[in-house]
Amino acid sequence: MKKLRYFFETALIESAAWLLPRLPRRFILAFSSGIGTVAYLGDSRGRKTALDNLRCAFGDRYTLAERKRIARGSYQVFARTFLDLFWSARLTAENWPQFFNIHLPKPEDEEQARQTGGVWVTPHFGNFELVSMVWGFRGFKFTVVAQDFKNPTLTHVFKRLREHSGHDVIPQASAMLKLMKALKRQGHAGLLTDLNIAPGKAAAAIQCFGLWTCVPTLHVELAKRLGLAIMTGVCRPLPDGKYEVNIFEAIKPGPDEDTRELTQRVWNHFEKAIREHPECWLWMYKHWRYCPVGAPGASHLDYPYYSNHSTALIDMIPPELLPKDNSPPGSIADV
Repeated sequence: MKKLRYFFETALIESAAWLLPRLPRRFILAFSSGIGTVAYLGDSRGRKTALDNLRCAFGDRYTLAERKRIARGSYQVFARTFLDLFWSARLTAENWPQFFNIHLPKPEDEEQARQTGGVWVTPHFGNFELVSMVWGFRGFKFTVVAQDFKNPTLTHVFKRLREHSGHDVIPQASAMLKLMKALKRQGHAGLLTDLNIAPGKAAAAIQCFGLWTCVPTLHVELAKRLGLAIMTGVCRPLPDGKYEVNIFEAIKPGPDEDTRELTQRVWNHFEKAIREHPECWLWMYKHWRYCPVGAPGASHLDYPYYSNHSTALIDMIPPELLPKDNSPPGSIADV
């Protein structure tokens, strides 16, 4: 049964990889909008997660109808990201500027990274797949960490798609060692930083929309150990089928700087972009799996329904950042 399922999965994905690059751009946009809407309506569990995430992140800023609109938009943006990964076979080093507008406030930061290597980070915002690919066409060959599929043939297909512009996609096993080797050769690492992971040595507690969450610190540790800059940015989809890329601050940490504070500093750029365009973030993902209920100012009602109490997360929060009264988490000062 497993072999049969893998066969049909592979046939479907390979067919998409052949067909989608041959379709008009306007069809891709309409198709992704339709698929996103169907997924929003059909995925009751993901829809519930998205709506509760929005409630906790924004409070009463949005009505229920507005939260539903944002959640549906999030599904549509993700569908466009997925389909555009297949469509991206049409992109080349010559034609990519037709589809991307890039804003670099400090070109000298990018030039410095070109000479020394750099750690490039973005969240699951907009088209996090294509923004990496475009930098490959611009001469930045990334080493990218990607999770393997249970179906090994699918892993091969997606690896082929993601390496279209010259990147090297590696599995999660021994990823840090491989990334360090690449960066020491003046290479570049491409990482997603908004994954929610269990509290531990490779994580930091940061405030995300006023709520505490636990995220990876790999990007910060690599930059600190190797003396490289963390290049932050996002890629926002535009209605006409193009994309707008905004590169934010190039953060070059010192070896003794606090990892948690640096992780928070990186996230603050992304949260600002998400607040401006909330439909571009992956709201159906469980961003707050762990919550510090029991710590001052933390109520389970402030966190999504799926959150679980974590004393380990409480222990990771600096005491000076916890309120002294029963004020809600959103009142904690930005760091």
